[in-house]
Amino acid sequence: MNGDPVAGLDRQLMRGVSAGSAEALGALYDRYGTRAHRIVLAVCRDDGRAQEAVQDAFMSIWRSAASYSPARGTVAAWLLTLVRHRAVDVARRNGRHAGRRASQDQLSVLPSSGDMLRTVIARDDAETLLASLALLPDAQQEVITLAFYGELSHTEIAAHIGLAPGTVKGRMRLGLHKLRADIDQAVA
Repeated sequence: MNGDPVAGLDRQLMRGVSAGSAEALGALYDRYGTRAHRIVLAVCRDDGRAQEAVQDAFMSIWRSAASYSPARGTVAAWLLTLVRHRAVDVARRNGRHAGRRASQDQLSVLPSSGDMLRTVIARDDAETLLASLALLPDAQQEVITLAFYGELSHTEIAAHIGLAPGTVKGRMRLGLHKLRADIDQAVA
């Protein structure tokens, strides 16, 4: 993957951001802003909050660009993961405020213990999945991150990272197979 021109340009832009280049941050935003917005909108479900989360994420990238390590994954995977975490933070923060503004009717309807149990299990499953995703090889992690968090098709991923669609599908299949095995092992 070292010869990948897209990844090389991304790393060059990250070096620029680390050095304080606003132009490099702008170029990263131009490359990933639309995808970042799609990810955040899927989590926040509100365009205003999505824009806030994208802005927060890119400000975080500006402040923490030096923490990016090419050895741990591609810029795209790092950036989109950071964006998703920011989206979850914004959604949680706004969810707490929305809960305080709940109407009397909403307050009188409490979830059953079964609903709460399903929620706890879903959160645990999500944490297990994210931990397993982090253990995948970078190539597999990148295509899965772009597909699920970036909501990109195989063809869009292939064009973005400069690979054949068949290679992207193969990496996706291998990565998903490993994730399934990890999750099955964790459940057993």
